[in-house]
Amino acid sequence: MGFREINSKMIEATVVPGQRLFSQRGAMLAYKGDVSFTPNTAGGQGGIMSMIGRRVANEDTPLMTVEGNGTVLFGHGGHHIQVIDLTGDTLCVEADRLLAFEGTLQQGTLFLGSQGGVMGMVRGQISGQGLFTTTLKGHGSVAVMAHGGVLEVPITPQRPVHVDPQAYVAHHGDVRNKLSTALGWRDMVGRGSGEAFQLELSGSGAVYVQASEEKL
Repeated sequence: MGFREINSKMIEATVVPGQRLFSQRGAMLAYKGDVSFTPNTAGGQGGIMSMIGRRVANEDTPLMTVEGNGTVLFGHGGHHIQVIDLTGDTLCVEADRLLAFEGTLQQGTLFLGSQGGVMGMVRGQISGQGLFTTTLKGHGSVAVMAHGGVLEVPITPQRPVHVDPQAYVAHHGDVRNKLSTALGWRDMVGRGSGEAFQLELSGSGAVYVQASEEKL
């Protein structure tokens, strides 16, 4: 299966018998072959308990199950699309940024307060991303949406990466994130840089940064 980038705003998925994928409802643009699209009342993978967890965490974006034999074009709202291939690690991404993902991936939720303590909880409020985020783990492809282009920035143990919370799209790997602040006396007198808060990501992996500070 997998996804093929047609251009920056459209992808093509190959659907084969016996395998399924999930996409955001209404994201199908065109298809060829014998393909079915079924509303997924469970909101994705993991069964009823996982579904309840996502609804409690407000990470239950409506999805549909795509099955059959053919090819499907996906896109949504003219947003930029980035395909991310996972090879056993975990991707953290907001549910409303998910365009499509393969059914081989295990879906879950992560409480952000567990990373960075109180600042981890503040992070959700500052970034507008809430206290939970969606996780996808395993081997397979994910298509996420963003404003403008997306740049993949590697994260190494020796060099953490700082990201504007509004420009953050997703990250994967063995990565911890916390909210950091550079508030100083200049901010107090209105002469600061306007970049008072950043997300600090450390460990091993990569973070995806969009070319805009606008949320979807």
